[in-house]
Amino acid sequence: MFVELPLTALRSFEAAARLCSFKAAAEELHVTPTAISHQIRQLENWLGRALFQRQPRGVALTDDGRRLFRDVHGALLEVAQSVAVLRPRPDTGGLTVTTTASFAALWLVPRLGRFYARHSGIAVRIDTCARPIDLEQDASVDIAIRYGGAVPAGLHRHGAMQEFFGVYGAVGQARAEAAKQPPTLITVEWGGSQLYECTWEKWCAAAGLDWMQRTPRMRAYDEEHYALYAAGAGQGLVLASSVVTAGSVARGLLEPYRPEISVPGETYHVLCVPGRERHPPVKAFLRWLDEEMSPS
Repeated sequence: MFVELPLTALRSFEAAARLCSFKAAAEELHVTPTAISHQIRQLENWLGRALFQRQPRGVALTDDGRRLFRDVHGALLEVAQSVAVLRPRPDTGGLTVTTTASFAALWLVPRLGRFYARHSGIAVRIDTCARPIDLEQDASVDIAIRYGGAVPAGLHRHGAMQEFFGVYGAVGQARAEAAKQPPTLITVEWGGSQLYECTWEKWCAAAGLDWMQRTPRMRAYDEEHYALYAAGAGQGLVLASSVVTAGSVARGLLEPYRPEISVPGETYHVLCVPGRERHPPVKAFLRWLDEEMSPS
């Protein structure tokens, strides 16, 4: 059944596609870049279509190349995991999680102690790259926790956590701040995103307040954790997600103002490449995430 499959060429292709470099693939597979190029050319001739676009400073996958990489990468990953099952090892290793800086600082990192208490041999590396990482291209990242938007095609969606937005202030000061004419409002600006401005308007409408029409004093930060720190220091009222404020409220750093008023937010999606969820460290981390993200 598999006698005609060019397995060596497919392995070379997977490495070159994942690393976006023939040279890096050659280093990983301990062969020469010429050998990688030869294997790719043979595979393209065998398929009768181009898999890479040769560029002055590297290579990029064609549409056909991306389709093949998705399948080959997943298949090789499943084979590697099946082999690992037959070679039992202690529960050691590591994994990399990519997410936003605010989610890492305010939700994930404070909870990691509970994960390490169960799995002391698994090291978790947190990547807070500002731009979304392509999980199908970067095999060094195991799990992505992404905010909002549609789930990219081809990825495994393991779980999700829904948020709502409310208003918070320093403990014992929230009502006094709200009574000021006008109050100081703290918000977050993400590279031109209108999310917080629109959400402030929705919250004020739901609360029957005209704060946004009375030109309130606005204090803006580019990350949620800075905005929460400012509110906790008594610098104003902050509009924030129930997800990222949960820890601050539990530790007595913030209190909700008019907690009966909230507006829907976005969803945090837990994603990985199909098949990666069965890798033992990843499986353990996803199981722990399920528990942490479950409504209490």
